[in-house]
Amino acid sequence: MINKIWVAMLVIGIGFAAVNGRMAEVNEAIFAGAKDAVTICLGLISILVFWLGLMKIAQVAGLLRTLSRIMSPIASRLFPEVPRDHPAMGYILSNMTANLFGLGNAATPMGIKAMEQLKLLNQNRTEASRSMITLLAINTASITLIPTTVISIRMSYGSVSPTEIVGTTLLATTCSTIGAILIDRYFYHRRMRRRAK
Repeated sequence: MINKIWVAMLVIGIGFAAVNGRMAEVNEAIFAGAKDAVTICLGLISILVFWLGLMKIAQVAGLLRTLSRIMSPIASRLFPEVPRDHPAMGYILSNMTANLFGLGNAATPMGIKAMEQLKLLNQNRTEASRSMITLLAINTASITLIPTTVISIRMSYGSVSPTEIVGTTLLATTCSTIGAILIDRYFYHRRMRRRAK
């Protein structure tokens, strides 16, 4: 569906520019956008490699394992249907830890693997389980201690103080995570009450 929306926006935009005689500006914007995209990607690669390297050091040093152990009781409360020793719990904890450090690109594969395992726990039903919905809500909102991707974008654009957003990001993501959990629990209990009637 999203592909159709993007194609429609592109066709409408180009059609509108052609009707108004502004195709030269469209061509200029396309080439400028392509150049900016390559520049941003190259800048992001170097910074993300640095942060991923730090994550690897943290993993080898046992910091990520320690963080996973600290977060395990929280994850068990958020995902009561998932056994502690199930592979899904490991992927969930890895996803939450990567999101904690603002590494959304590293968190995505873990989230996909967690969803696959949760689907197996859900006996491959087409309806999402409570744990799948909770994971989606938490992954989307996720508390971020260090927003590495945003910091890298700010650095690539020459920000004087690229890390000044750390405090506000932590506050905003904490509020969004609490909100996501509360909304998730509200709809879950409402659905349970409806089934009980």
